[in-house]
Amino acid sequence: MAIFKGAGVALVTPFHEDESVNYDALEALIEMQIEGGTDAIIVCGTTGEPSTMTEDERESVIRFVIEKVNKRVPVIAGTGCNNTKDAIGMSKKAEELGADALLVVTPYYNKATQEGLFLHYKAIADEVKIPIIMYNVPSRTGCNILPETAVRIARECKNVVAIKEASGNIAQIVNLALLGNGMLDIYSGNDDEVVPILSLGGIGVISVLSNIAPRDTHNMVMEYLEGDREKALDIQLRYLEVIHALFCEVNPIPVKAALNLMGKNAGALRLPLTEMSKKNQTVLKLAMEEAGLI
Repeated sequence: MAIFKGAGVALVTPFHEDESVNYDALEALIEMQIEGGTDAIIVCGTTGEPSTMTEDERESVIRFVIEKVNKRVPVIAGTGCNNTKDAIGMSKKAEELGADALLVVTPYYNKATQEGLFLHYKAIADEVKIPIIMYNVPSRTGCNILPETAVRIARECKNVVAIKEASGNIAQIVNLALLGNGMLDIYSGNDDEVVPILSLGGIGVISVLSNIAPRDTHNMVMEYLEGDREKALDIQLRYLEVIHALFCEVNPIPVKAALNLMGKNAGALRLPLTEMSKKNQTVLKLAMEEAGLI
């Protein structure tokens, strides 16, 4: 059974001016997402800035989200890092805290070989029982899970059940769908490729756009899965300029700016991420106005 179908939000982590986690704002964002029809909440994924958090902060944020969601939708904890032992430790902790599943990014900077990727995921999968979603985002990590490797991992690790595909390589995803033959659930990791990936048998998206448009992102997926491809495509195209603006600077710089424009108090970012440029803020604001978000 799939961890979720539809749109899972890659949730931001709001900070106070002193860069501490703003738990009141985080709770408000959680409630906004659930009221907006989000199908899953992904905490401490890339958009949540876990790479600038301490281990204790990550654990605290994961615990908080799990407690506040209280089983209303699945909570998927981002537990990947470039050190396999640390990824195992964080994965085991997230399981203990009650996460429904894990999102495990490929080990960045080390640039593992395909054999190294296989052994990395196998080592993590052997230590936990809950489902694992592999996260393939070569533009940020420097390594790419080839379809053959993804299928091998799924075949050897029964709790590795899905992949978030953010390679941007549609030909690769076609091959993955062919080789996987239903063995792996495929989630789009790019908001501008949701409908194309659904057409290849994908079952949803792990989305940055969902932070500001949860209902429409959910509807885009569900309309497609329920057979109204024209309506799904209309939503995809209607939000295309917003999506482009959300990625005109490094994620999550623009989405935090977008939430702040909406009065949602996402706060600032931690270095080395910086505030969005004034020029790009203007582009973002215009796109959001045209989409009726502000």
